[in-house]
Amino acid sequence: MPTPQTPLGLFGIEELIGEEDRAIRDTVRAFTADRLRPHLAQWYESATIPARELAGELGKLGVLGMHLDGYGCAGTSALAYGLACLELEAADSGLRSLVSVQGSLTMFAIHRWGSPEQKQEWLPRMAAGEAIGCFGLTEPDFGSNPGEMRTHARRDGDDWVLDGTKMWITNGSVADVAVVWAQTEDKIRGFVVPTDTPGFSAPEIRNKLSLRASVTSELILDGVRLPASAMLPEARGLSGPLSCLNEARFGIVFGAIGAARDCLETAIAYTRDRDIFGKPLAAYQATQLKLADMTVELGKGMLLALHLGNRKDAGTLRPEQVSLGKLNNVREALAIARECRTLLGANGISLEYPILRHAANLESVLTYEGTSEIHQLVIGQAVTGHTAFR
Repeated sequence: MPTPQTPLGLFGIEELIGEEDRAIRDTVRAFTADRLRPHLAQWYESATIPARELAGELGKLGVLGMHLDGYGCAGTSALAYGLACLELEAADSGLRSLVSVQGSLTMFAIHRWGSPEQKQEWLPRMAAGEAIGCFGLTEPDFGSNPGEMRTHARRDGDDWVLDGTKMWITNGSVADVAVVWAQTEDKIRGFVVPTDTPGFSAPEIRNKLSLRASVTSELILDGVRLPASAMLPEARGLSGPLSCLNEARFGIVFGAIGAARDCLETAIAYTRDRDIFGKPLAAYQATQLKLADMTVELGKGMLLALHLGNRKDAGTLRPEQVSLGKLNNVREALAIARECRTLLGANGISLEYPILRHAANLESVLTYEGTSEIHQLVIGQAVTGHTAFR
């Protein structure tokens, strides 16, 4: 009998990744195996994670804001960051969310749009995991259409006063700082808000059936008074927050492949060991047809992710190309998770195996950072030249 190959090994993926990027990936993979995987079922079932403890460990690992330069950030390649996201989400989407919201949303917003003082105050501590950040854009009634947000910032003397509500905010209840986007008389602007500011609160959202190993919160801003220096000086209009979302979506392109890989590898191992009617489940044609189709989609998604990573490192990656990756890879990862569940039968619904946990998480990943429909419209606009968002 031929020696089995891994699904991604069949595509020769290792040959496409440089030695330094591969070493970073392997370090993150070892961290997830030693520190995260033994606890994931418990964290998911109890809907609690030691977020502050993990942030410190992730800071020491060097993955928080790892693709940014300076201020204690590692300054790795975009491809290395993507591969780190892949390994984190192979463990759990919630853990990847913690890292990507910290680095690709909050830290990137300050790094790209902030003042020198804001960068120096927050980025070194956030890179070390000593301070946790969150990103306040989505509102209860405004998700795909953030330009209509109701959160408002008004001038009062030299100060800004913020009022409004944000929803579905990862890290919100444990954050030390929030980047909050608000309407002003001069378009949408971003504000760096220490979470101990009077009038700021972040009640945690409970009763989730997805991303349970993640802190999700509401942000309430009730007369939050900030100095003029709290505004991100370089961001004006929706281009500011949308640039941050594009950074986070890039990580999802890789992360979704991690979740899919974990499901498929679990299903392959299970079917090889599971005996039915006198031979392994993996030896039946119906099983192999499913495994083959999923291997093809996983490999195609990985090749797409690597291509987009190389383009990002070359400075040629366009937002609509990130939409291609997010749409395809999350959609296919969710399909793989669902199909793998069928191969495990009733065992597929148990937390003893990761598959249904991944599937439930991917339902959220399919929606956040732009729904599938939004990314379809981005791609449709790119190929037709016509905008169809309204």
